[in-house]
Amino acid sequence: MKHFGDIICKNWLYDEGDLQIERNQNSTYDTNYDKIIIFYANFIQAIGEYLKIRQQVIATATIYLKRFYIRNSFYTIDPLLLSPTTLFLAVKVEEFGLINYSRMLLACQSVCKTKFPNVLKSFTYRKNDLFSAEFHLLEKMDFSLIVFNPYRNLVLYVGSITTDTSLLQLAWRLINDMLRTDIPLLYPPHLIALSAIHFAAVIQDIKVGDWFAQLNVDITKIVEITRLINKFHEFYQNFNECAEISNLIDKFTDKNPYI
Repeated sequence: MKHFGDIICKNWLYDEGDLQIERNQNSTYDTNYDKIIIFYANFIQAIGEYLKIRQQVIATATIYLKRFYIRNSFYTIDPLLLSPTTLFLAVKVEEFGLINYSRMLLACQSVCKTKFPNVLKSFTYRKNDLFSAEFHLLEKMDFSLIVFNPYRNLVLYVGSITTDTSLLQLAWRLINDMLRTDIPLLYPPHLIALSAIHFAAVIQDIKVGDWFAQLNVDITKIVEITRLINKFHEFYQNFNECAEISNLIDKFTDKNPYI
């Protein structure tokens, strides 16, 4: 099962060992890396929902965030600034529509106050900060902006299985969860979509064995993605965002010399 999107995103796919090696080589790995990335993925999600941006664009922004911090530490650019910058760029790349700097900044300020009042004290970055961060984001990603998200695959696959929207809705939410993990950096979009379907079908007791048997796909990879999403859910259940994240991110809030 070959997919054009898989070929395009190949330069940003790793195996787990190589991903960790690259992070270590670039001094990007923080012992609390997973918690910090999860928090800022949630921040991007909240800004996107505030601005009524579609989920595929939010997903692209989240992938940009993860790509940047493979090769750069959190000290390179404050993730509080980079998060809306990734969304601002994704809106343009995905041709969602024009969102100006002022509207984006207003959204960040509002989300900080209403969604994360116990964690984010304020959002003080300005238009020039977003502009500079966008330039560095483009440069550090080697201007590689194309992202193929799993949602389109998901809709097509589920449509060939059932007309019941409950399977699609649950699998969609599972893909949203996967954005907070390394899964999009390890596996191509079509495998992520298939894994979400498999996991959702198990939860809902929907028989999809015959459907999967028709596919030319490595089932061991589906199992591995399922293991990783289970691992994330276990991790997230024990992650007290309000209690833990504030102290973790305070050290990144000063403007970096790059900005």
